Amino acid sequence: MLLSGFNHVATLTNDSERLHAFYREVFEAEVVRDGAEFADQPGPRLSVIKIGLGAELNVFQIDGNTEADRQTPMFGRGRIDHLALQASSLANFEELRSRLMERGAADDFVTDFGQILSVFFRDPDGLECELVLPNPDARPGVHNPPGTRAARYPES
Repeated sequence: MLLSGFNHVATLTNDSERLHAFYREVFEAEVVRDGAEFADQPGPRLSVIKIGLGAELNVFQIDGNTEADRQTPMFGRGRIDHLALQASSLANFEELRSRLMERGAADDFVTDFGQILSVFFRDPDGLECELVLPNPDARPGVHNPPGTRAARYPES
């Protein structure tokens, strides 16, 4: 393959401070840039949130723009439907899952898609996201539909 993955995803927010705090507190992300997008003219506020090695969220806060308020059901949200963030280890997956549940951003359900484990969550702007991890219990060729609870995470 000629690519190593995604560099960034651009999103919209109506509250940069709240979004920064969420990603810092849950994911230990780092805000590496925050200010006017254009140094010499008025315009949107641009924040760059480093969420992993070579992975960033580029967050725009634009006065009067209400797109961050608009959430519709899955596959009705526009061209990019949701983001999936990959945990670096099983222990980190479990820690992040706990942090998301503590903030009410996720429930206790872990989906077993076969090759990956997934926790769906919503960030403070309502953006649907997933926390994923290669499934340590995966069996070759097994792919499960949405709604399949991971056996390692029974209902609490």
